[in-house]
Amino acid sequence: MSEPAGQPRGQGRRVRLDQDPHRVRDERENVLEVAIGRELRAFRRQKGITVAELGALTGLSIGMLSKIENGNISPSLTTLQTLAHALSVPLTAFFRRFEEHREAVHTPAGTGVEIARAGTRAGHQYNLLGHIGANASGVMVEPYLITLSTESDIFPTFQHGGIETIYMLEGELLYRHSDRLYHLRPGDTLFFDADAPHGPEGLERLPARYLSIIAYPQSG
Repeated sequence: MSEPAGQPRGQGRRVRLDQDPHRVRDERENVLEVAIGRELRAFRRQKGITVAELGALTGLSIGMLSKIENGNISPSLTTLQTLAHALSVPLTAFFRRFEEHREAVHTPAGTGVEIARAGTRAGHQYNLLGHIGANASGVMVEPYLITLSTESDIFPTFQHGGIETIYMLEGELLYRHSDRLYHLRPGDTLFFDADAPHGPEGLERLPARYLSIIAYPQSG
């Protein structure tokens, strides 16, 4: 009824991640040519083709394509139409990141929207802390503050798409994921595939509060 063997508390592994979350924004990213170049490179890589292959499809030289991708020249409308046709994307897609509005949601303490989640029991409170709809990342994220304040003899079992992260703030509980139970205490994190059945199975110390962050691909 405790942590699985081979995962001692307080010990972690060093993991190499490719994305730098502290990267300083290059002021050139505000330049239209740079924004177009970044989109062109992204679409080309999504198609899995090289600059040379794109050149063969469009009749544009490798040097010209490299200059466009690096934001060194301003491509003509005709050139962009040719590239859009070759990559099967709308012409406006090259301007998306330059023009798009980026959202942020601030939820002051105590003002999260209370959600009646399927399977919710008395004394189980779910507060949605923020929500951003369709966005350029292609990922939807739902952050919840969950409070379990009373005992219950029946616990909800959830199963949905995406990845979920739980971070314990207060109290202790036994949390089931698939066929395993995890004893979660303040400061503990549980990161898991949400497609497997999961949910609290035993309340060891009340009240229990934890953050639940669910991430899944945008539909459509």
